[in-house]
Amino acid sequence: MGDDETGHGFDHIQRVVSLADKLVREYPAANRVLTVTAAYLHDVIDEKLVEDTAAASAEVRDFLTQQGFSAADSDTVFLIMDNMSYHKTIDGTAKPLPLEGQIVQDADRLDAIGAIGISRAIYFGGHFGEKIYDPAVKPRTSMTHAEYRNLDNETIINHFYEKLLKLKDLMNTDAAKRVAEHRQQVMLDFLAEYKAEWNAQA
Repeated sequence: MGDDETGHGFDHIQRVVSLADKLVREYPAANRVLTVTAAYLHDVIDEKLVEDTAAASAEVRDFLTQQGFSAADSDTVFLIMDNMSYHKTIDGTAKPLPLEGQIVQDADRLDAIGAIGISRAIYFGGHFGEKIYDPAVKPRTSMTHAEYRNLDNETIINHFYEKLLKLKDLMNTDAAKRVAEHRQQVMLDFLAEYKAEWNAQA
């Protein structure tokens, strides 16, 4: 992910790992090694970042085997990677995540909101040439997977309403919910200020 220019680079990975490692310490029942491993690998087979997901998956499985992971532990890591993405929530295909996966999903979603989330949303949208804002384009309220991936119908500001502001209520763990409360307010304050400046009211 070192060459990523969409907001999913190694800096994002490192933050998700740090958040997951912080969260997992509040849940002794969770396997810390599997949690941190899944956090490191959570984006490396993502359809929006990898052209050949099958080849990427095979490479990851080989890597885990070389590192001494059992087949069962590798299956758990893949279960997490395959079912934690937001688009799986949209189309209802996500399988239930074990506690380790819930923690990694929370960490990933926490990095999508707050001040970091704001900067990543702008960075991602700019990379794909999205319009920043158009008051005439209203946020989409119901989307299929294909519509969610269609950036032609999205603005960067609308992405907050279509996804980012929803993440707080989708957190799995109480520990993540506490962090999300503050980050949610950061985004709400940003949007209020942005629109006030857009309308020359601030």
